[in-house]
Amino acid sequence: MNEVLTDLLVKNGLLTAFAVIGLTMWVSYFLSARLTRGQLHGSALAIIIGLLLAYMGGVATGGKQGLVDLKLFSGIGLMGGAMMRDFAIVSTAYGATLSDMRRCGLSGLISLLVGVFMSFIVGAGVAYAFGYTDAVSMTTIGAGAVTYIVGPVTGAAIGASSEVIVLSIAAGLVKSVLVMVVTPFVSKYIGLDNPRTAMIFGGMMGTTSGVCGALAAVDPKLVPYGAMTSTFYTGLGCLLGPSLLFFATKALMAQ
Repeated sequence: MNEVLTDLLVKNGLLTAFAVIGLTMWVSYFLSARLTRGQLHGSALAIIIGLLLAYMGGVATGGKQGLVDLKLFSGIGLMGGAMMRDFAIVSTAYGATLSDMRRCGLSGLISLLVGVFMSFIVGAGVAYAFGYTDAVSMTTIGAGAVTYIVGPVTGAAIGASSEVIVLSIAAGLVKSVLVMVVTPFVSKYIGLDNPRTAMIFGGMMGTTSGVCGALAAVDPKLVPYGAMTSTFYTGLGCLLGPSLLFFATKALMAQ
């Protein structure tokens, strides 16, 4: 009976992945409501649980892809791939209205540029402080501080080592979780209560998962606006990381 059930779950890997992720989200939101009264958003807990499960899967199999190395959870590799991720990001942003987006105007554009450059400078500075003084490593880790998507995209483009790319992803994940956890506590003080400030917030923070999770905890109606600018932020980071930011870092370190 167990073999038949396991075989069925493996053959329907994507459906199994949806079930596993759905259960994880339910547990995360349950713990968020019961233990933190919603102050620590369920999405943040889900990311933490996901990282723990990935670590446990990697230890159990000696593999490199976490739970995906287990046949029973192989569908998570497809569900967590770039196609599904990008579809989720784009579909979330569809809730924004054009009129509210126009009101954001120049401030939204400025927030994107300031957010990307400030995150990169902080990330590259931390990398330098920990001994990564070559331009490739600094750029990759700095790009990871922009988002955990921009980091590996930049690293792959400029020839960074797998170790540095992993560090860039870790930097982005830490940023994402911090944005989710801290934002609900400071939202009142920064005026995060309308579409315009939500778009600026998304442009400054950039991490789509962190921004969406944070805004969902503040006001679910603001999520599409933050998702809109944070999606542009990711694209802008992927464009600037391997080009302008890399060449600027290389020129600076050559002096």
